[in-house]
Amino acid sequence: MPLLGARATQTILQEKTNARDDASAATKYADQSEKLAFLRPGQNDAPVGKTQAVQAHFVTPQDPVIELANGQRLPAVPVEEATKLNRAKDEAEGREPATIPDPVRRDERSGFVHGVQASSTCSIEKSEASDATLSPTAPASRTNPLFPLLPMYGPPSILRSIQCRFFRATSAVLSLLFLLAIVAGAAVTSVPKIWRRIRCYAVLQNPDRLRPFHEEEEKRSRARKATERAWVQGKKYKGIRTPSGESTVHADEFEPTEGGSDPLIPDLAYYARRVGLNAETFEVQTEDGFIIDLYHVYDPQEYTPKAQNGRLPESFETFRKYSVGCSYAETHSSFPPAEKKYPVLMMHGLLQAAGAFCCNDDDSLAFFLAKSGYDVWLGNNRCGFNPRHTVLGYGDPRMWAWNLRQMAVMDLPALIDRVLAETGFPKLALIAHSQGTTQTFVALAKEQRPDIGNKISVFCALAPAAYSGPLIAKAYLRFMSVISHGMFRLVFGIHAFIPMMHQAHLILPGSLYSFMGYVVFSFLFSWSDARWDRGLRNRMFQFAPVHVSAESMRWWLGRDCFAKHKCILATREEGKLEDKEDEEDDEIIRQFYVDREPKVTARRRLQRNLTSFHCQTLTHQHHDTRRGKYAWYDDQFPPLALWVCGSDDLVDGRRLLRRFDRGREPHVRIVHKKIVEGYEHLDVIWAMDMVDKVGKEVREVMWRTTSEEDRAICQVPEGCEVEIEVHPEDAPGQALQRRRSSMAAGLGGKMFSGGRARMASISESPAPSEGTMIDATKGQWSDDLSRDSGDFEDAEVIKGAGRQRRESDEVDREGKGFSPQRGRARTISEVKFTDLDEKGDPFG
Repeated sequence: MPLLGARATQTILQEKTNARDDASAATKYADQSEKLAFLRPGQNDAPVGKTQAVQAHFVTPQDPVIELANGQRLPAVPVEEATKLNRAKDEAEGREPATIPDPVRRDERSGFVHGVQASSTCSIEKSEASDATLSPTAPASRTNPLFPLLPMYGPPSILRSIQCRFFRATSAVLSLLFLLAIVAGAAVTSVPKIWRRIRCYAVLQNPDRLRPFHEEEEKRSRARKATERAWVQGKKYKGIRTPSGESTVHADEFEPTEGGSDPLIPDLAYYARRVGLNAETFEVQTEDGFIIDLYHVYDPQEYTPKAQNGRLPESFETFRKYSVGCSYAETHSSFPPAEKKYPVLMMHGLLQAAGAFCCNDDDSLAFFLAKSGYDVWLGNNRCGFNPRHTVLGYGDPRMWAWNLRQMAVMDLPALIDRVLAETGFPKLALIAHSQGTTQTFVALAKEQRPDIGNKISVFCALAPAAYSGPLIAKAYLRFMSVISHGMFRLVFGIHAFIPMMHQAHLILPGSLYSFMGYVVFSFLFSWSDARWDRGLRNRMFQFAPVHVSAESMRWWLGRDCFAKHKCILATREEGKLEDKEDEEDDEIIRQFYVDREPKVTARRRLQRNLTSFHCQTLTHQHHDTRRGKYAWYDDQFPPLALWVCGSDDLVDGRRLLRRFDRGREPHVRIVHKKIVEGYEHLDVIWAMDMVDKVGKEVREVMWRTTSEEDRAICQVPEGCEVEIEVHPEDAPGQALQRRRSSMAAGLGGKMFSGGRARMASISESPAPSEGTMIDATKGQWSDDLSRDSGDFEDAEVIKGAGRQRRESDEVDREGKGFSPQRGRARTISEVKFTDLDEKGDPFG
C-alpha cells in the first residue's frame, strides 16, 4: 500500500508539472503571437484573436512571413522571431518542434557566407516587450552581409504612434530640405545649358539642330500634329500590323481608339489605345499580403478582356498551383491553341512604373513586341502608384518594412505565377530594365529562390544593374551613404521615400511636373535626352517616381548595403579579389597577343575586348574551375541575354559581362550580349533608335530560346519567320544591316499608328561638329557607305567633351585608357553611332 501511494503521488506530481509546462508553453505562445499580431486584443471590432499571429511561413529560409488567425499575412519578420513563434506553437500543442528549413549558403573567397547563419553576439532580449521602441531588433540569426536586417514593428501602441508621428514630422522637413537642395543643384547646372540656347537664338540659330536625331524628331513632331488635327476633325487614322514594316503577310490594321492632344496622364491603357492596342489590369497578391498591379497589353481585334471579377487578387497559392499546368488558362484564355502568343513579362526600374515601357507610341518596347506577336504583360512592384495591402494601411510602418530582397523573392515570383496561370504556358520570357534586372539577379541566387529560373525561358537584361558605376561617388549620393541608419530614418522617415514628390504629381500641371522631373533626375543620374524624342519626353516622367519604401532606398544608398559593397551579391572584399584576378587575366592576354597584334584585324581586336568575347584558347586563368566554387547561381539559372549601355555611369554592365566571360558563373548560359556604345542608362528603353538596336534583337532572342513544344502552338512573331545565319567572322553591324535591307523591302508606303512611316534604319543627323565617326588614322570623316559596309578599320567614336571610349586592347578598369597606336582622337560634342560600333553578335 505505501508503494501504491508513492506511485500515485508521483503521478499526481508529474501531471501537475506537465500542466504547469503546458500552461507555460501556452503563455509563451500567446505572448509571441500577440507580439507579432496585426492588432492587440481590444483594438479592433473583430472577435478577439482574429488578428493574432498563428504561425510563420518561410518563403525562403531567410524570409518568414506571419500568418494571422483570419488567414491574412503580414510582411517578413526576423528569422529568430518567426522561429520562436513556431517553436512555441509546437510546444503548446504538444508536438515536437518542427525543424527549421535547411538554409542554402553561398561562400565567398573572402570568407563571407551568404544565407542564414548563427550569430552568438546578437540578442533579442531588449525587444521582448510587445510595445518595444522602433529600434531595429538584432535577432540571433543574420541573413546576408549584403542585406542588413529590417526593423521589426509590433502591433500599434501609444509609444509607437508617438514615434511614428515624430519620424513623419522630422522627415517631412528634412527630406524637403534635401529635395530643395537637389532642385537647387539641378537649377545651377542648368544655367550653362540655358545660356547656350539663348546665345543660339540670339544669332538666329536653332540650338536643337545639334541633336543626333533632330531631323527625325521634326518629322515625328509634324506627323503627331497632323494626326491630332485629323482626330479632332473626326478622321480616323490607321497603322499596319507590324510597326517596323517588316512583313506584308498580315495586313490587319491597328485602329487607335484614343487620339487628339496628349493630356499627360499616368495611364498605361490610354497610351495603348492611342496606338490601336488596349490594356487590362490584374491585381496580384504576394506571399506577404501586398497587392500589386499587373498590366496585360492586347490587340482588341484578337482578344476579349476578362471580366473584372476574373482580374481580382486571389490567394497566391491559387496561381502557384495553376502556374504548373494549363487547366486555369484553358477556361479563361480567348486564344485558340494553334494561335496562342508567347507570354512576355516586363519589369521596370527604380522609381519607375510599368508605363516606362509604353511612352514612345509605336517605338515603345511593350507596344513593339505586342504588335510583333507576343503576349505582353507588364509588372509593377509593391506599393507603386497605389500602395495596398490585405490588412495594413498606408500609415503603418510595417507597410514599408521591405527592401529589394522582398521585391525579388516575393513580388517577382507572384507576377510570374499569375502570368503563367493566365496563359497556360510552363515558361515565359522575362525582360527587365535596371532595378528589374537587380531583383531578378537577386531572386535567382543560390540562397534566394533559384527555382523560379525553371519558369523563365530567357532572361533579357537591359542595362543590368549588378555593379555600381562611378556615379555612386557623387557628393549628394555619398551623403546618403555616410549617415548612420538612425540619421537616415530621421531624414527620410520610416514610410514612403520623400512622399511630397507624389503630392507634387497630383498638384502640378503635367508638363511642369515632367519638366522638373527630367531636370532633377538628369542632375542626379547624369543622363540626357539627346537620343529621346523630346516631343514625348513629358510622358516619360508621368510614370515616375512611384512609392518606394525608405528602407528600399537605404538599401541602394545607405551605408551598409549597395553603396558600400558596390555589388548586389558580393561584398566589397570579394570585389577587390576579383579585381586582382582580372588584372592577372589582362596581363596574360596582353602577353599572348603581343607578337600577334600586327596580324589581327580591327574586327578581331574588337571581338577580343575584355567584355565581348569568350577565349577559345588557354590564355585565361578562368579555366581554373575553382572560380565556379564561388558562383552566385546554380544550374537552374535560365538562358541570359544582356544589353549593356556603353555610356552608363549609373551601373557598370561591363564588369558584369566580365564576370560571365571569365568563368565565375559556370552554370550561366549567355545566349546574347551586346554593348550599345553611346547609350546611357535609359536610352535602352527610350532612345529613338531603340527598336533597331535593341527591340528587334530582344524579339529574336526570345523566340529562338522558346521550347519546340511552345513554338508549335504559338504564332511566329513578325521578323522571326526565317532563321538568320551569320558567319562567325561577320561583324554584328553587317548582319544587322543586311537584315534591315531585306526588311526594308516590305516597308512600302505604309504608316504607323502615329501617322508616320518607320525608317528602315534610323540614322543620326550628319553633323561633324555634333558627332560623327572619325578615322583617327587618316583624319577623315567616314561616310555612311563605309560605315554600313563594315569597313571600320581603326575607326573610333568619342562621346562628349573630353570623354573617351574604352579601347578594346589597352583599357584600364576605370575607362580612362586610350590606345596610342590608334592615332589622335578628336573631341566632339555629340555622337554618331552605328551598329558596327556595338559588340556582340545578336544571332551568335
